[in-house]
Amino acid sequence: MERILILGGVRSGKSRLAEVLTSRHRRVLYCATAEALDPEMEERVRLHRERRPPDWETWEGAPEEIFHAVSSFPGAVLVDCLTVWLSRICLADPSFQGDRWQDLKERALEMTRRLFSLEGPSHLVVVSNEVGFSLVPPNRMGRRFQELQGMANALGAAACDRVALVVAGVPLWIKGGDPHVVP
Repeated sequence: MERILILGGVRSGKSRLAEVLTSRHRRVLYCATAEALDPEMEERVRLHRERRPPDWETWEGAPEEIFHAVSSFPGAVLVDCLTVWLSRICLADPSFQGDRWQDLKERALEMTRRLFSLEGPSHLVVVSNEVGFSLVPPNRMGRRFQELQGMANALGAAACDRVALVVAGVPLWIKGGDPHVVP
């Protein structure tokens, strides 16, 4: 099983690269981790849906349900995206703002390890935001999430065969990649 992590900033082209890499497979499961809770997010979800080939299967569910969907799928899996998945885990738990933050962080990191170590699909591509290039958030929740996301990205990169950083639509392969793949 090949594992690929695609990192980048918001609207950098990371999802498009992941879709190109995944489209080479006969059977694809697209794990859509976002919830369309406002008009802007509804529009983003709509654009992602329109880009997907009609024969791709789609999973949309609670963060904890992703493990069953991915491990039981006999084809390529694209998870878009780890950042939204982690934010849903954090925002659903009151510990995110409270004193039991360390427990939540460890649980979220364990779930991340589990996601990247699942056996089953022939190919796993995970999209994630690189949050380490941005400013340190001015509030505790933002700093906590930035720390968690950076740690989760590091876990994913260690577990993956290939890692790309997408900047302005151009992938820079930082681990074991094909420098000629451009979406």
